[in-house]
Amino acid sequence: MSTDTERRPVADRVGRLVRQTLVATRGALTRRDGKAVFVVSSAAYVLLYTAGLRNLGFGPWGYELSIVSDPLARAVQPVGPFQWESVALVVVGPVELLVSPLNVLLGAGLATLVGLNLAVSVVAWRGPTACRLGSGASAAAGVPGLLSGFACCGPTILLVVGVQASAGVLTVFQWLLPLAAVALVGTLLWVGRRVEPAAL
Repeated sequence: MSTDTERRPVADRVGRLVRQTLVATRGALTRRDGKAVFVVSSAAYVLLYTAGLRNLGFGPWGYELSIVSDPLARAVQPVGPFQWESVALVVVGPVELLVSPLNVLLGAGLATLVGLNLAVSVVAWRGPTACRLGSGASAAAGVPGLLSGFACCGPTILLVVGVQASAGVLTVFQWLLPLAAVALVGTLLWVGRRVEPAAL
């Protein structure tokens, strides 16, 4: 009986935190500045994430659409930690894009979290002082996004600078992406908790 009584306040606090965050994100996306920050930062993140995976690049000028023979089976084949095979090649002018549905889905999810974090932070920072959100929250919201971006292209960076990646270092990179996703959710909840709905 006492256990149920103790759990109820915790569940109430979690529910209130989620509701506050939903109100904060909804309020941020209804404002022009929040919407602009969300769209620009999300789009930029998707492009950088895709380029970091080497699925987006530049090549000879041309137009092409190539699809593998068994795209469904190929799409779920992993090629690395949180990376999967591409199923199509799209060439439009000098731009070459390798389409990997699971990579796109993961990148879009991370981009959405990054965009929401920055949108809520910017709107709260520009809003009245009643929101009680310092300018440091904007910087804090961007850190998990940088971490997730570093996780996707970290091994490539090591190769470029000539550092031999040991098994231990590569294992660390495997865990950076899920840790970054958790950090993005946590930062969004933290920022949402500190925003007064009236300030949006």
